[in-house]
Amino acid sequence: MPKIKSHSGAAKRFIKTKSGSFKRPHSLKNHILTKKTTKRKRGLRKSAMIDKTNLPAVSRMLPY
Repeated sequence: MPKIKSHSGAAKRFIKTKSGSFKRPHSLKNHILTKKTTKRKRGLRKSAMIDKTNLPAVSRMLPY
């Protein structure tokens, strides 16, 4: 049986952790940054974990 291809868009956005969950970057950090506070922009720099409701979908897209 051939290998399953990873979803290339998901591969660029999510990183699998050792525990089997996925890390993701925050959104809303690309443009219109002047009206956002420094504290808010600083918080958006950090990565976040995906929600448990999205775990099955992301796991299917990134089998390896």
